[in-house]
Amino acid sequence: MNEPVRILNLFTIMNRGGAETMVMNYYRKIDKSKVQFDFMVHRQERGAYDDEIEAMGGRIYRMCPIFPQNFAKYKKMLKVFFDEHPEYKILHSHMSELGCFAFQEAEKHGIKVKICHAHNAPVKGSMNLKEKGQLIFRDYFKKKMLPFTDHLFICGEEAGNWLYGEENKDRFVMMNNAVDAEKFRFSSAVREEMRKEFGIENKLVILNVGRFNPQKNHTFIIDIFKEIKALQEDSVLLLVGNGDLQEEIKEKVKKLGLTDSVKFLGLRSDVDKILQCADVFLFPSLYEGLPVTMVEAQSSGIKCFISDVIPQQCVLTDDVTALSLSKGAKYWAEQIVMLKDGYERKDRYDDMVKADFDITSNAKWLCDFYLAQYNNAYGENL
Repeated sequence: MNEPVRILNLFTIMNRGGAETMVMNYYRKIDKSKVQFDFMVHRQERGAYDDEIEAMGGRIYRMCPIFPQNFAKYKKMLKVFFDEHPEYKILHSHMSELGCFAFQEAEKHGIKVKICHAHNAPVKGSMNLKEKGQLIFRDYFKKKMLPFTDHLFICGEEAGNWLYGEENKDRFVMMNNAVDAEKFRFSSAVREEMRKEFGIENKLVILNVGRFNPQKNHTFIIDIFKEIKALQEDSVLLLVGNGDLQEEIKEKVKKLGLTDSVKFLGLRSDVDKILQCADVFLFPSLYEGLPVTMVEAQSSGIKCFISDVIPQQCVLTDDVTALSLSKGAKYWAEQIVMLKDGYERKDRYDDMVKADFDITSNAKWLCDFYLAQYNNAYGENL
């Protein structure tokens, strides 16, 4: 084989979200002499990972957003795209049910390997009225998509059950949200360096990494931290990420008089180092698929406090404590403050490898999967 098989990945935009970060983990480690990643995105602005993608030889194609008013335009754009790019034989969508448009057009163009990837599992009880209303349309597109999908990838069973239905369990293909476990290995030297950089020496440091959207439950994070401060004055909260609710959360922090103790760090490329300097990873999400940030956190040996609605499959070490959201902010704070005197950080590299969440073996698995499916579908021996 002279040229690698080019995989067309579908995303909204390549920013530092969980699914995007996971795919980049695979992209960095996959054998690019055999497989190359390209990306169809649905925003005109550049994403945080665009420079790195292009540096590794990836191509980025920009489409219009998949909004109802754009459906007709988007379908025409897809037809033109696949007419002009017959080189794509494998399509890997990370856009949940909205991949149905691309799958339908790909089917017309004879593409025989169409992969849908379930990354999340919404929970009705945690949705607002708008999100509940959107479920009607989401359910419609899920059913419309399924007949055109050749492989049903999942990050966890809950995500697969929601997107594809439990009746299709025998078709699920687990793709682990693997990380570079060596990169996240705990280092006391890095810990001291980062704590000095942030000016948080001798503090109890709480960390959350996630988009500022309802799912990540930032308002409850602030409530918990307020209670932590009442119990342990020398505490600080680090928030990594951005999103629509960021200004609202900043306003809440200001009203509660916590501005000096809460650091909004924005999007960061050094989450591995920030994890080293924190004492507690706080993750009270309303729902999740199998969060990459949880795998990263456990790789660093940090103590994690998560909501009990997060899938048990993401618990890979004994550093994780799952609590009910109904227990309230004060209870969460009391459990966290028990760690105020510190604890011994363990090297979790071997645990991550044993759990099969290290990226090296997983990237080889994915490369082999793509090539096998290409051979089976198109009768070519790569």
